Parts: sequence; C-alpha cells; structure tokens
Amino acid sequence: MGLQADSALESILLFPIHLLVWLYSFLSFLPWYYITGAGQRKALSSRIKARSTSGCAEGPYRSVDHFDCLAKEDIPGKDTLDKLFEHAVQRFGEDDCLGTREILSEENEIQPSGKVFKKLILGEYRWLSYNKMDSVVSQFGSGLAALGQQPKSTIAIFCETRAEWMITAQACFRFNFPLVTFYATLGEDAITFGLNETGVTHLVTSVELLETKLKHVLPNTPKLKHVIYVDQKKVSTEGYPAGVSIHSMQTVLDLGSLPENLERAIVKPKPCDLAVVMYTSGSTGRPKGVMIVHRNLIAGMTGQCERIPGLGPHDTYIAYLPLAHVLEMTAEISCVTYGCRIGYSSPQTLSDQSTKIKRGSKGDSSVLRPTLMAAVPEIMDRINKNVMSKVQEMSFIQKTLFTLGYKYKLEQIKRGYDAPLCNALLFGKVKKLLGGRVRMMLSGGAPLSSATQRFMNVCFCCPVGQGYGLTETCGAGTITEVADISTGRVGAPLICCEVRLRDWAEGGYTSKDEPNPRGEILIGGPNVTMGYYRNESNDQDFFVDEKGQRWFCTGDVGEIYPDGCLQIVDRKKDLVKLQAGEYVSLGKVESALKNCPLIDNICAYANR
Repeated sequence: MGLQADSALESILLFPIHLLVWLYSFLSFLPWYYITGAGQRKALSSRIKARSTSGCAEGPYRSVDHFDCLAKEDIPGKDTLDKLFEHAVQRFGEDDCLGTREILSEENEIQPSGKVFKKLILGEYRWLSYNKMDSVVSQFGSGLAALGQQPKSTIAIFCETRAEWMITAQACFRFNFPLVTFYATLGEDAITFGLNETGVTHLVTSVELLETKLKHVLPNTPKLKHVIYVDQKKVSTEGYPAGVSIHSMQTVLDLGSLPENLERAIVKPKPCDLAVVMYTSGSTGRPKGVMIVHRNLIAGMTGQCERIPGLGPHDTYIAYLPLAHVLEMTAEISCVTYGCRIGYSSPQTLSDQSTKIKRGSKGDSSVLRPTLMAAVPEIMDRINKNVMSKVQEMSFIQKTLFTLGYKYKLEQIKRGYDAPLCNALLFGKVKKLLGGRVRMMLSGGAPLSSATQRFMNVCFCCPVGQGYGLTETCGAGTITEVADISTGRVGAPLICCEVRLRDWAEGGYTSKDEPNPRGEILIGGPNVTMGYYRNESNDQDFFVDEKGQRWFCTGDVGEIYPDGCLQIVDRKKDLVKLQAGEYVSLGKVESALKNCPLIDNICAYANR
C-alpha cells in the first residue's frame, strides 16, 4: 500500500509538468514541423535505400543512389593514396591537419586501495598544417629510403594511435613501401609471427612498446635490421641484438632532409600495388595478414564518405581508436582527404573523468570539441553507465525531471522528430562530456544495442550511424544513413559494394524465410581485398571470384529488410550444437546476460 501511495503522490505532483509538456508540444508542433523540415527527414528515413539487382530475394542488393555501377573513386583521377594526400595538401595548405596535446606534467596519484595511478596535466592542442605535414612526410620517406628501405618491400608499424602513425603511413604510401600494421595490444608471439612472415627489415614503434614488448621479440626476428622510435626521448641501446640499429624518428627526418636524399627519385605506387598488410587479431589461431591494395582503400573510403554528409574543413575528428584497425585508419585518411582536423586522444584521456586525467583538468574532448567521433559499442556502453550513475546520485526532483525529459525526447525521436527544449534544458551538460559539438557518431567493430543507440541519440543530441564491414572489405559494407531513425540495423550497402545472402540451411537461414530473406552475408565490389598474406588455404575458404567480381564470405548471418537495410542476426561460428541436436547462439546468450547490472563482462562457451 505504501508503494502505491508513493506512486499516486508522484503522479499528482508531476501532473502540472506533464500538462505543461503536452501544451508545449501541442502549440509548437506545427511551426517546428514546417520550419525544420521534419517531414522530409521522416520520408528519407522510410525510403527504399537498396534494391536487388537480380530481382531475387537473395540479391545482390545495391544502393539506389549508385545503382547502375559500383563507385570506385570519389575524386576523379585520384586512384592511389599518395595522390589523395597531395590533392589535400594543394587544397588545404596552411589549414590545421594533425593535432597533439602537450604534456605539461605527470604525477603519481596513490589510490585508497594503495595502487598508484599515473595522472597527466595536458595543455592545448598543437597543430601541424597540411604543408608542414607534407614536408615531414617527404623527409621521413626519404630517410627510410636512405636507411635501405626499398619500394614494394614491406615495412612494419607497431605503435599506439598518434600523429606519427599517420605521418609514417603517408610516407609509406608516397614512397610505395607496403605498410604492415599490428595492434599495440598484440602479444609477443603474434608480433614475432607477423614480422617473420612478412620479412620486414624496418619497423616503426614507440619507446614504451620497444622497451616492454619488442625488446623480447627482436632476438627472434633475424631479418629485422632497423627500428625507429617516434618519441622525442633518448633510448639506451643496451640489451638489443647486435644486428639491429635503433634510431629516433628525428634522426631519420634529419637524414631524409639532406639534399642528396630528399632529391632521390620516388617510385610512385599504382592502383594495383600493395598498400597495407593489416594483421587482424583473429578469432582463432594465429593472426592473419590481409593484403590491401591502393584501389581497395580508395573504393572503400568513397563508400564510407558518401554516408557522412558535409564532411569538410569545418569538422574536427577525435582519434583514439587503434589505427591498426581498418575503421580508424580509413576514417583518418578520409578526414585528411577532406580537410577535416584530426585531434589525437586515447581512451585514458578522452574525457574529464578518464583514468589518466588529473582531477580538475580537462580531458581531450573538452579541449578539442570534436564534431565527428567513431566509437566501438564498449565505449558507448561505458559512457551510458557513467551518465546513468550520475543520474542516480541526483535529488528526487532532478532525477524525475531527467527521466521525464528522456522519455519525452525518446518518443519524439521514434516518431522522427526532435525535442529542442529538452536539448537546451536537460541534455546540454551531458553533451559537454564529449565537447558539446558532436554532430555525428559512427559505431563499428561489434553490434550496438538498441538501448545504447537510443541513449546516445537522446543525451548527446546527434545521430549514431551504425556500420558493418571487415578488414577484408576495407571496413566498408554498410552504414546507416543519418536520417534513418531505426535501431538494431546496420544500414544499406555503400555505393562501392553490394551485398547478397547465401542460404545456410543447416543453421536454419534461407532467402525464403519470412518475413524477410536471411542467410550468410557476402560482400562484393572493388573494396574487397586481395586475400591473406601467404595463406592461400584461407583465401579459398573466404574469397570467391564470380563474373569478374570478387566476393568475401563473412561468416555472419544477416536479414535484409524491404527498404534494403541489413540486420546482423547471427554468426556461423557462433552457433554450437547441443547434445539434443538444437543450435544455440553463444553471442545472443552473452548479449542477454551482459544487460544484467551485476555483470561487467562475460564469455559463454560450449563444453564439448
């Protein structure tokens, strides 16, 4: 009875607020609807976005915006990555390109548990212009060539996300040095395997990774002769193999700036030349190196950029995801191409509350105030939990108003509308957690829950585009359109590729399923890569050439809706067969259990 009485009292107290909200909505709806063009946005959300080129349910499905053919390049004649960068330098010369925050001081902070955390006090962003970056790229590439790096011979980078990573990549693209990439989190055995498999003689890294991981790896990589570290620090060369030379990036830049090296002839890459060998972490066994040529990346980025309206010099992108991941690498190259500033960050310094930011100091988002941001679902889930924990600490009235505003705006978004008053009064402070200017977020790498997507829509007042792609497709496959108000789907095929479904009868997925066709997802187009490095057996399992087009068999199971949008519903390797003969999806079990507030992370496995 007490709970019912409290609920009744709460309803009575909130009645005037509900009445005001209703009156405001009633009086403002028509003017707002016509002034903002909400009806047009709703029509865009519900439009047909892709159609089957064959007329069959299994596809292939192609974007209606580029239905007659697949897009291969966005800027005519710029068919290699070095040409894209040179074009950007000509257009944006003295504009800011890459930015890094200055470290003012470091402090060790002792926690109540006795643990010691390193805390940073950071200054403003310092920027490299396009012209300055162009000069550094030329000097670094010339310096690498002077150290014996040959065109069309692989060179490796094992480094955190930072400006020097992108400078190294652009130098390699310009001088036709195929770049081998490794995640900074890879273990020593995986790094050793990748370095030996590709036979690299030169490696770019950071001091931290050199001293913590590579020092133990180098004795087992006999072909590696030169290691270049990007930090402005001095490194002791004691304890390293005698046949390995350790250089600072500045030393290589100085070497490259010598006239006899800077004027050396450059062997320019062709569209079919190898640009990147990207090692994936791999779901099983050893990591696989995906071979990506210049034309693959050009096509993939053409498709991705078409889904980001208005990308240009007015934008600022915050870079903190691993650059060894294809999503982050293509995002940053695209930003450079279109004049968008890139400010570097890390998960530990992203916001004011991040683990490495000293209390009272500003995180990277607050200083940079980005307009564009990419995130994996784990990051968004973490933001969601942090905000909701703050809400729980509010007073009864504050919490009630926040909940009321959240529910009201959520209903408006589901109808295809917005709630400007709620944005101004309730969610402005939340928006400032990421700088207050984010106009679009892109989620990739894993499925994003509908609840988290709606939370980001409501609290950060921006669309969240959910994408689907793989390293083997240059990260390009599908991305939801900005106007699409649905959740749980990953959008229609990009203009650079098409998607078809292949029946998987054993798992119970076919193109004849109701209400929508389902099956294994195959992605085809010029963005599909050349295969796995020295691994032809895997090529035959995953890559198919049909009628002059290359297809990648993803192993993911999808469902295509009448408007041409794709939803990921399962994964072939994720299904296990129980003793009774029933198939169970471990991923779905994990997703359901992870929503429990008592569970931070979980791994479901089958005990065979």
